[in-house]
Parts: sequence; C-alpha cells; structure tokens
Amino acid sequence: MVVLLACVSCEWQFRPSDDETIVMAIDRYDRIQSLYLTTGDFSALQQMNTAYPMQTRTLIEDVLHIGKVNDSQINTKFLRFYQDTILQNLINEAERQYAGMEDINRQLTNAFRYLHKNIPDMEIPEIYAQIGSLDQSIIVGNNTIGICLDKYLGADCPLYQKPEYGYSKDQLRMMDRSYIVPDCVGFYLLSLYPMPADRSLSQLERDIHIGKIQWAVNKAVGKQVFHSEYIQRADRYMNRNKNATVDQLLRNNEYSEFR
Repeated sequence: MVVLLACVSCEWQFRPSDDETIVMAIDRYDRIQSLYLTTGDFSALQQMNTAYPMQTRTLIEDVLHIGKVNDSQINTKFLRFYQDTILQNLINEAERQYAGMEDINRQLTNAFRYLHKNIPDMEIPEIYAQIGSLDQSIIVGNNTIGICLDKYLGADCPLYQKPEYGYSKDQLRMMDRSYIVPDCVGFYLLSLYPMPADRSLSQLERDIHIGKIQWAVNKAVGKQVFHSEYIQRADRYMNRNKNATVDQLLRNNEYSEFR
C-alpha cells in the first residue's frame, strides 16, 4: 500500500525522451534584413551586423557575391543592390507569404526528432530565414541552415514567370512552401554524408547517393515527397538489411550493394 500511494502521489510522471526535447524554430533574420533593405533603417543594419554576423557575411559574400563584409562601402553596395524594383517586390512578397512560419516549425521539429532518434550523434542545426536574389534555395554551413524565402513563393508567382529566369515546370513545382522542410533536411543530410571525394563517381553512383538521401528525407518528413528508382533501391536495401540503421545506410558508399 505504501508503494502504491507513493506512485500515485508522483502522478506516474515520466521524463520526456531526448527526441521530444527537440523543438525547431526558424530565426527570422529575414525580417531585420527586410526592414533595412526597404527603409534604410540604420538600427536594423546594426542588428544585422551585431546579432547576425555569420548570416550577414554568408548573405553578402556567398549568396549575393557583392563583396567582402569588411569592405568600407559594403553597406551602400548592399542597400543599392536591393533597390531594383524586382528585388523590392520579391522582399514584399516573401514577407507577405511568410508572415507566419509556425507550420514549418512544426514540420521541422518532427523531421529532426526522427533524425535524432535514428542518427543519435547528429548535431541539431540552427535554422534561419533570409531573402536572396533568386540564386540559391538552401545554404548549409557552420551547423546552420539558411532558407532563402525568395525561392519558395509558389509556382504561380509572377516574378518566376519572367523569361530571363527560364525556370522549367519541374523547377517551379519545387519552388513552393511545401518543399522548404524536405529541402532543409535533404541539403543538411548531404552536408553530413557527402559523396566520396577520394574517387571519381559514375552518374549511376551519384544518382544512388542522392537516392539514399531522399529516402531518408521521405522518412523524416513522413511522406513520399521524392520519387525515383534510386529511392526504391535504398528501400530494397533496407528491407534486405533489417538491422541496418539510417546512419549505416547513408554511410554505405559501396553502391554495388544497391541493386
């Protein structure tokens, strides 16, 4: 009776697993960026440089390629670069469509909980949003993932229809809000499990490698986002090797085993 009462008094509480403590929240760097680029607000620029130095350097040097972040004229170049009417419209449309990102935070949380459960040693990245210039979708580096919102405005976005961009129907289909989480997971996994650099790969081997990544993405997001015969090869491999982990699948670069 004493034991029973003791259990009741503590209300059978259980500690959450490590996976359940993972909660992803996108850092809205894009809002500070947007404020500076649309109004020239100097305090926003200061916040970009002091609170987000890595994100600002990556944007200026690696995404926009407009110079070095320590260039004495870089702030002027940065502001002038976005004065183009198309880019101003891009900023406004991105901020309109992504006024809220709670749905994406929930999807990222579920995906990274799955990955952490199946790849326990994997570091959980920090994720932030930014606005580029229609060049790149996802930026991965220094255990961070940068989402370029300008590449996820929907297939019917008028800005994407301009002939100078030349987007195909397949490209437009993937330039949608629904692809943000799969792309974040996929590019992050590819950074952790890159193609072998010690030998030249055939196109088949490269396709199999990407198929393994996309198989893991489908599992992490809980739906078949990507479809290909190479994903099916990864699936058959896992069915033949019941004890294989996701980490072992992604590390296995003996592509002849994926038949």
